[in-house]
Amino acid sequence: MNTAADQNGRVADAPSDNWVYRVLPPAAWPYAQLARWDRPIGWQLLMWPCFWSSALAANVLAERGQLSVPLFLFHLFLFFAGSVAMRGAGCTYNDLVDEEIDMAVARTRSRPLPSGRVTRRQAKLFLVAQALVGLVVLLCFNRFAIVLGITSLLIVAIYPFAKRFTDWPQFFLGLAFSWGALMGWAALAGWLSLSSLFLYGAAIAWTIGYDTIYAHQDKEDDALVGVRSTARLFGENTRSWLIGLYGLTLFLLFVAFALAGVGFLAYVGLAIAAGMFAYQIRVLDIDDPAQCLALFKFNNKVGAILFLGLLAALPFA
Repeated sequence: MNTAADQNGRVADAPSDNWVYRVLPPAAWPYAQLARWDRPIGWQLLMWPCFWSSALAANVLAERGQLSVPLFLFHLFLFFAGSVAMRGAGCTYNDLVDEEIDMAVARTRSRPLPSGRVTRRQAKLFLVAQALVGLVVLLCFNRFAIVLGITSLLIVAIYPFAKRFTDWPQFFLGLAFSWGALMGWAALAGWLSLSSLFLYGAAIAWTIGYDTIYAHQDKEDDALVGVRSTARLFGENTRSWLIGLYGLTLFLLFVAFALAGVGFLAYVGLAIAAGMFAYQIRVLDIDDPAQCLALFKFNNKVGAILFLGLLAALPFA
């Protein structure tokens, strides 16, 4: 049965006043919705580990007198473009895999595929187009980063199926969404360091934490259709798990920063992020879907603060 969102061309879980609906013609709306252009939080959360990693490497190279500022800035642009393209491709792929599940969940049944506003063939062609944009971006990096980027595709391919065979699909999302924590360093430095590996671990723990909050929106529908998640697994103990996950994120970030020898201002950003994590844990109400969505989106600010701290530390490297 069509919802009001289906009938007006919108989706139920996205803002109806988004630029997509003001700028793009209605015929393009279903494709923008497949790519989640009307919900930028996804590409933002995908982008921040890339930015952290690039800025961390920039601090190390600056201390050695080897940093090319124009190259660093160009890489930030590439990671922005790549995050938008690959998040869109990933969401389109996920929707193709999950079409039947999305039809059974109230929040997602108004999406383009389950509502019938695009065909599977159209979605597949759009997926290929977005992936090609991501490939163009990837080919702008060095050979080591290109190979590293390609290796992430296996994890990306597995993730949509994880909710069917494990209670920890958020871990698989973390593996995929955090790959940029390796890519930024590899692209700028041409190699990987122990610091970047710790950064990757931190981004994984962060992703599990914020996506657990997000998954609490759907826990009742997920239980009905058999979809598994850390939200269902943690249940009433979610706050305790978040203390552990966000605590691990901060610890691994601290180690990554220390190994890279970043300046004091990066740690100021880390301290502010710690306060933002504490705020999320303190106010969380897992039975309030609107608040869960708001706290999930709040993590965009966390990512920005950590990046700005690393950026501010650059002149003192």
